[in-house]
Amino acid sequence: MGFFDNHGLSFRQKKALESDRSFDLLGIEKAAEEAKIPEIEGEKEIERSLRYGLEAAPSIGDRTISTFTREPRPAYAGIPTFLRTPFLEDVRRVGEYDVAFIGVPFDIGTTYRAGARFGPEAIRRISKLYTSYSYEYQVDLKESLKMCDVGDVFTIANIEKSFDQIFKAVSHVFAQGTLPIMLGGDHAIGYPCLRAIADNVDGKVGIIHMDRHLDLQEKDMDERMHTTPWFHATNIPNAPPENLVQVGIGGWQVPREAVKNVRKFNTTVITMGDIEKHGIDHIADIALEKAWNGANAVYLSVDIDSFDSGFVPGTGWPEPGGFLPREGIQFINRVASEGICGMELVEVSPPYDVSDQTALLGTRVISDVLAAMVKAGKLGKQF
Repeated sequence: MGFFDNHGLSFRQKKALESDRSFDLLGIEKAAEEAKIPEIEGEKEIERSLRYGLEAAPSIGDRTISTFTREPRPAYAGIPTFLRTPFLEDVRRVGEYDVAFIGVPFDIGTTYRAGARFGPEAIRRISKLYTSYSYEYQVDLKESLKMCDVGDVFTIANIEKSFDQIFKAVSHVFAQGTLPIMLGGDHAIGYPCLRAIADNVDGKVGIIHMDRHLDLQEKDMDERMHTTPWFHATNIPNAPPENLVQVGIGGWQVPREAVKNVRKFNTTVITMGDIEKHGIDHIADIALEKAWNGANAVYLSVDIDSFDSGFVPGTGWPEPGGFLPREGIQFINRVASEGICGMELVEVSPPYDVSDQTALLGTRVISDVLAAMVKAGKLGKQF
């Protein structure tokens, strides 16, 4: 008898698994579903790469490789745009796209650790690791969406002037019928971004805000800073505080002034304790019900510090005890599946990041939001 003859006998002697693996294992189901997704845009991308980047040297066996890289290979090369989407130099044409990524390199609204002005650059750079295809969602963003990167808003060394610039940029994109995705930047940008959306929506706009902090003060250090966006955003007539839901709040960095405004404005605050008690799905239902109550659109604001600081070292105001990545992604999936009118991902601060893990999680959040919307039929094409 050989050494391995007795190994695994109880499983090898079974004629079949007790359950049908093709239906019980998601991994097998997803692999089967991939066959339904076309590769039309991927093939076009290779054709463009060969046309514009020249065919590879004769010694190269893979003839889909070009001389100058013009496609998402290799991950360490190429000029970084978010998910390698085309850079749109002429922003007057943004209405031709489903989604536009907008960099907002602004961090003079920070009250502690600056550096989020480098967030858009870091997010774009690490996003080159990603393909446009998600195994879990069975969505290929490249095939379902027409996406572009419009570059960065020209922010000024003045908070209020930068707010005006951000407002104009986001308003332009949204008014063309394109979904704006903002890469921050500190959380002060929440106010001008939301103002731009609300200015172009006929009806109320709800807000779902993921954070460890309330950001509900009127001023901080006598200015409108990253601790104040939702005080001012909810003063916009069609973005009432009753439709503001703040999820993940807690810890030792929540100023009492902001807490007083929770009572004053009648906003909805959900702590990590609430999430542990009721579960992600029930909390998502509450958030959606409150944000969508009488609203025509809902805006999503994700502060990367809503995740536990152990997973996001590169942020301006880290706080332990937040979302685990899998929990946060699950919540975002539920929220985005109902559709959003715009989104910001803020407070990635590369000078404090370790191995780009904060920027990578930010990339994952944005990618999952788009995939969830496509999967739910709220955006782009389905297959």
